[in-house]
Amino acid sequence: MEESFNLDTAIRKVPDFPKKGILFYDITSILAEPRAFQYCLDAMERLYKNTAIDAVAAIESRGFVFAAPFADRLKIPLILIRKKGKLPGKTISKKYQLEYGEAELEVHPDDVPAGKRVLVVDDLIATGGTLRAATDLIIAAGGQVAGIFGVVGLPFLNYRALLGDIPITTLIEYHGE
Repeated sequence: MEESFNLDTAIRKVPDFPKKGILFYDITSILAEPRAFQYCLDAMERLYKNTAIDAVAAIESRGFVFAAPFADRLKIPLILIRKKGKLPGKTISKKYQLEYGEAELEVHPDDVPAGKRVLVVDDLIATGGTLRAATDLIIAAGGQVAGIFGVVGLPFLNYRALLGDIPITTLIEYHGE
């Protein structure tokens, strides 16, 4: 496992996307660089291998990319949290606010192990709205939220206000311009 890597060099920064004045932190460049992706997975394993985690929940879609190999490494179940209408069968859902409008996430409640500790994974933590909805779904399905992991954190967008005292771990943080 590689202990040291400058992750910042692997993250593409796109100015004025998706609109003028926004600096977009694009993690797809991590995926295009095997050494950077390996670093992220190794870091996740190092952070959580001795932690009481019974399952990992991944948020569509980029959260899937990090959570799936991580769940495989730890030999724990992977729970998919998807956009409304993407999961067949019985689901529970949670609406949340976007900057302009509303979105909704769903999970199969039977996939969430009752009373067990679930780590929620996404690629980037911005305002916390998506993660708040995801953690609410885990709790509604009977699981416990062990924590939140994101490769990138943007604490200047005040995600802590929505996520309260849930433990949050990121590999890199950006603090605005």
